[in-house]
Amino acid sequence: MQTDMISYYGRRAREYEQVYAKEERQEDLAQARRIIGAAFDGQDVLEVACGTAYWTEAFAASARSVVACDINSEVLKIARGKDWGRNSIEFLEADAYALPGFDRQFSAAFSGFWWSHVPRSRLPSFLDRLHKNLLSGSKVVFIDNRFIEGSSTPILRTDELGDSFQRRTLADGSVHEILKNFPSESELLDAVSESASTADVLLTDYFWILSYQIK
Repeated sequence: MQTDMISYYGRRAREYEQVYAKEERQEDLAQARRIIGAAFDGQDVLEVACGTAYWTEAFAASARSVVACDINSEVLKIARGKDWGRNSIEFLEADAYALPGFDRQFSAAFSGFWWSHVPRSRLPSFLDRLHKNLLSGSKVVFIDNRFIEGSSTPILRTDELGDSFQRRTLADGSVHEILKNFPSESELLDAVSESASTADVLLTDYFWILSYQIK
């Protein structure tokens, strides 16, 4: 039975960043952090599904300001507990599918490892709501996993809507069935084609990075 995503990531909060310790992925991770660290220089960034703020750390120092959202209080507690120095960061408990009414628009947006957890049927409405919070010309960056045999958790099943699922076991021994999609490069570009003036996808061995500019 599919596990509720909020419950799963709440239980996984303390062990979440262990996924970034896989030895074979270190070169790709370093490259991704350099790219994302340079992407938002001087920008006001809206981050969706920030989790424990692993990726927020990559660009917080160069951004002018960051509002980082997640629906899960457990991961936000970890994110807020990190040393942010003088960086202008606000962590906000908010649903990625129902972002609050902000008193301003942002000049950039980022989300790490969230796209893969969005059901295909909900992706258009999620992107539409995200884009409504952005100024014309804003830069948007998503990063997520590619499926790599032998490194990725095997796909357990694919449903009639095309969503795929994995079976995951946490440190407490609990077993969970989690939605995890692996879109192709063309699927990524098609998803933003109506909203973006320019778009490109960078493929590393283990990750994809989608970057585009809002019309």
